[in-house]
Amino acid sequence: MLLLIYARLVANVRENFERVRERVAAAAHRAGRDEGAIRIVAVTKTLGVEALKEAVKAGITDLGENRVQEALPKIEAIRDWCAETGRMLPTWHLVGHLQSNKVRAALGAFDILQSLDSVKLARAIEQRAEQRVPAYIEVNIAGEESKFGFVPGEVGRPLEEMRGLARLDVVGLMTVAPLAEPGSVRTVFRRTRELAAEFGLQELSMGMTGDFEIAVEEGATCLRLGRVLFGERQQ
Repeated sequence: MLLLIYARLVANVRENFERVRERVAAAAHRAGRDEGAIRIVAVTKTLGVEALKEAVKAGITDLGENRVQEALPKIEAIRDWCAETGRMLPTWHLVGHLQSNKVRAALGAFDILQSLDSVKLARAIEQRAEQRVPAYIEVNIAGEESKFGFVPGEVGRPLEEMRGLARLDVVGLMTVAPLAEPGSVRTVFRRTRELAAEFGLQELSMGMTGDFEIAVEEGATCLRLGRVLFGERQQ
């Protein structure tokens, strides 16, 4: 039974990805944007290596993981598989919370860090990185206690210090919208876009399965999508 469920999941990835691209293109058109400027990161937490291979075969070029320790063996396996098959390596994004004691491991595995939520973490990256690391500052626009990230009024000074670090390249902002009605979600995304513009940041990582079309309309350049691509995760 589990094998059947898994087979259906991986068989549908290509079809789901095409549908998502169509929805992204439509949302971009409504906003007068170029869909080619919007990156789709397939979030593969809890999925096995075979599902990741199917994602790459489907044309997905960016993969996201939430936990460093869970991701490491999968990243190594995909690297080996790409080398064996001559496929291009995907770009790996860490989209979950990063603890300072996991920085060294994360730097050896991920290409982009999407959850920079403290100056302490930025300094740890600076100390351990061997090359310049692209990163997004995580912002908590709605001020939810359950989420990480800077509230809007706290971004300025930390960003100034981070921009002074030689091995850290702050490229944009990342946010997670609250579970709310579309109007409230849109407000969060719009405020994130305005905050990025205020500080001259070009990249906006916002939008997940339930709200990515709103995110595109409000300027997202990076979407983090899981369920809409892979279906419900099996417990």
